[in-house]
Amino acid sequence: MRRLMALVLFAATLTAAAAPGHAQDKRSFTPQQQQEIERIVRDYLKTHPEVIIEAAKALEAKEQEAQQQRVKAAIDANRDKLINDPDSPVMGNPKGDVTVVEFFDYQCPYCKKMTAPLNDAMAKDGKLRVVFKEWPVLGPESLIAAKASLASQKQGKYKEFHNALMDTKGRLNETVIMSIAEKSGLDIKRLKKDMDAPDVQDELKQNQALAATLQLEGTPAFVIGSQMAPGAISADTLKDMIDAARKN
Repeated sequence: MRRLMALVLFAATLTAAAAPGHAQDKRSFTPQQQQEIERIVRDYLKTHPEVIIEAAKALEAKEQEAQQQRVKAAIDANRDKLINDPDSPVMGNPKGDVTVVEFFDYQCPYCKKMTAPLNDAMAKDGKLRVVFKEWPVLGPESLIAAKASLASQKQGKYKEFHNALMDTKGRLNETVIMSIAEKSGLDIKRLKKDMDAPDVQDELKQNQALAATLQLEGTPAFVIGSQMAPGAISADTLKDMIDAARKN
């Protein structure tokens, strides 16, 4: 990129210096001068095409850095909603020094794959706190599961019900969801009533708003410290992000 810019400036200097009256006005170029600059740059790029790749990589790196800064700013501005919402389910150590926030859908296969690494991380790290953001994006069945899961908190059965839903193979429907709830020890009549409670509806609306603010495009998505990881991540990456958040 620097080589290309230097070439452009050099070509501009040559063409300006070669033109009559260039000392009177160095701020603009004649059509002939512009053509000469374009010819020099074009010939150089034909000889050195790697400069284009270099420029593209530099632009991509700049855009990624800008995106990371935007994400960090959005996380910092919404940190309280992300980690301290009293209606968001919490597992692990409620007073942990590092909080992992997961946006997920019960019908997302990649979310299901993350259940074991998350549970393993909580088992190994006694100072880890995990906040679950129900974000049903895969249809009406996902919404039913999310509402039922949030409502299960009122009976103190969120962990059991959550893990059972994540362990379920195949598509969900209301019958399957209620069967899992019953096996998890939930009072179904009370559960159905609590699913329509205002706090459950408000939690889902806030999660949707947070996802939009963070520009999330799908599930799962993790927020750890000031970092965000869209999509499923390895156990090693999860640990590295937790360690980085703890150091900061």
